[in-house]
Amino acid sequence: MEENYRKIIHRIKKTNESMKRRAEIYFGLSKLDDRGTARSIKALQHASAPGKKLQRIGFILFWIPEPFGITNAIGGPMILAGKYLDNVYNGATISDIGHETKNFVGTVADFKDKLN
Repeated sequence: MEENYRKIIHRIKKTNESMKRRAEIYFGLSKLDDRGTARSIKALQHASAPGKKLQRIGFILFWIPEPFGITNAIGGPMILAGKYLDNVYNGATISDIGHETKNFVGTVADFKDKLN
C-alpha cells in the first residue's frame, strides 16, 4: 500500500515539474507578443524591395512616349534612386539568412578539410 502511494507521489512530482516548465515556456512566449517584435518578424519574413519597385516605375515612365519629355525627366531620377536603394537597402529574409549560413558553414568545412 505504501509503495503505491510513493509511486503516485512520484508521478505527481514529475507532472508538477513538467507543468512548471510549460508555464515558463508559455510565459516566455507571451513576452514575445509585442507589436515591435511582431513587426520585425513580419519584416524578416516578407521583406519588400522598394528599389526594384522604384526602378520599374521609372522605366515605365521613361518609355512612355510623350512630346514634352516630362516623363523622361521624372523616370530617369526614379531609376537612379531605385539603383541607390538596391545598394543601400538590405532586403534579406529569414530564408536568405538560412541559405547564407548554410553556404558559410560549407565554406568553413571545406577550408578545414584543406588544412588537414
